[in-house]
Amino acid sequence: MAAFIAACSQPSDVEAPAATSEQDEATETTSISIENLSDIVKTLASDEFEGRAPGTVGETKTVDYLIDKFEEIGLEPGGRDGGWTDPVTLVHSRVVDLRALNVQARDTTLDMRQGRDIEISSSNPRETITIENAPIVFVGFGASAPERDWDDYGDIDLTGKVALFLVNDPDFGVAEDDPVAGRFGGNRMTYYGRWAYKFEEAARRGAAAALVIHETEAAGYGWNVAASGPGDNYAVASDGSGKPSVDLQGWLHLDMAQQWMEAAGQDLDALRIAARSEDFEAFTLDGLSFNADLGLEVERIESQNVLGKITGTERPDETIMLSGHWDAYGKGIADAQGRTVMPGANDDALGMAGIMEIARILKAGEPLERTVVVAAWTAEESGLLGSEAYAQDPIYPLETTVANFTLDILNTAGPAKDVIQVGEGQSELEEMMAEAADTQGRYVSPEGLPQNGLFYRADHFSLARRGVPVILIMGIAGGPDLVEGGREAGAEWVAGYIANRYHNQNDAWDPDWDLRGAAQDVELILDMTLTLANSTNWPAIKETSEFVDIRAESAAARD
Repeated sequence: MAAFIAACSQPSDVEAPAATSEQDEATETTSISIENLSDIVKTLASDEFEGRAPGTVGETKTVDYLIDKFEEIGLEPGGRDGGWTDPVTLVHSRVVDLRALNVQARDTTLDMRQGRDIEISSSNPRETITIENAPIVFVGFGASAPERDWDDYGDIDLTGKVALFLVNDPDFGVAEDDPVAGRFGGNRMTYYGRWAYKFEEAARRGAAAALVIHETEAAGYGWNVAASGPGDNYAVASDGSGKPSVDLQGWLHLDMAQQWMEAAGQDLDALRIAARSEDFEAFTLDGLSFNADLGLEVERIESQNVLGKITGTERPDETIMLSGHWDAYGKGIADAQGRTVMPGANDDALGMAGIMEIARILKAGEPLERTVVVAAWTAEESGLLGSEAYAQDPIYPLETTVANFTLDILNTAGPAKDVIQVGEGQSELEEMMAEAADTQGRYVSPEGLPQNGLFYRADHFSLARRGVPVILIMGIAGGPDLVEGGREAGAEWVAGYIANRYHNQNDAWDPDWDLRGAAQDVELILDMTLTLANSTNWPAIKETSEFVDIRAESAAARD
């Protein structure tokens, strides 16, 4: 626990401004109703909603509740074809029959057990997947980043092969004087470090399978998390026009990866060092071939995003989006207290409550010049799928989406002197955030766990990767500088939530929550929304963002 708390602390060179009387007052007074926040969470996280899993009775109750609340606020329907919802068809596949799973290493067969040595699944909706004698290619960190003058692939052809990746970025954890230091994000993971990018890049290059070697520090979580749902996979149903997928994807346990390397006459530690050089190029591991023969159970799940809006009076085609996800984990195996419902109170019923509070205040105020869209996404916990489905076929053009603000897990430990910024160097919204925090008597702190890549792990990212400026508020990004107890108390709250409540039955509504800190962050997003909704400002994507070129391609739509 102590090690985790230390990790949650902010960098020592971040100096907090001295407290002022204005700051003390700002921590006590906001226009956001704490009672409303609590009441909404108490309802959504109740057993009646059965954990809000997509495609269940819990979804039906959740969608009905959200529509009722949107109507009560006075929002207009903002979904598909003038309705409240935007249908999302999901494909759920589960490995149910593992007939073969091994690596042939010359005269030796390395058999692998699902969940212990490897975690594999498929997003391709087929009942049988067979891979025979596929060569294994070590691709290092697997980054193809022309803006950083970096390419790990060289001229290798991955068609029909297995791509084997290191997790995170080439410059993660290196010394300051290392030649690669600062080439990517340092200890702050970039998109190139995420497993999702690695799988996508392998698919683009025709690989049959993609595996990431699990290392706890570089991944940001242990093997128990990486292998927590072995064989299960969710994807947005595609008509074939969506992004390609490999047949098999997943994690390879570090111990098994070392066995592979030894069998190929390689040393994993030495390869990790070599992969941190810009001269590294992917290569085939001699003498190894991958084999898999498995059966899948495939089902289609019909789910819904829920959207409302406040139409702008002067520039209605320019939209600002407020969003959170309505889904949680449904029902699981009974815990020690016999509870099966995983209620998702903070993750993300509280975020949804915050979004609804902002919408309530906006609707009760003066008319807005731009349109504000309120989105409640499905299937975030299955891989950001509701927001991804929307981004693939948006109702409101992404080119003229001014910004997206996402709330996903909020501070329940009391008022804070700061707000945590998730991600860095993405857009001019970061400077706007600092200005809004200053009006509250607060300041902005960088995330305390940048290696976890949280910027790439919430629904806003489905829009960010397509060039939309975004801000994410996520309470587990680092310990806030609490008014009572400071950074140490904030880090303790984060550590406690992660250890005891995150993604389990304990993430329940709590009458002892101190929601003043949550209200501060919700108020900050309200202020930013109002500023943008009554301006002609288009916050720019920064040159340091991976997605600057994508936004630039649509510049004419904003002229």
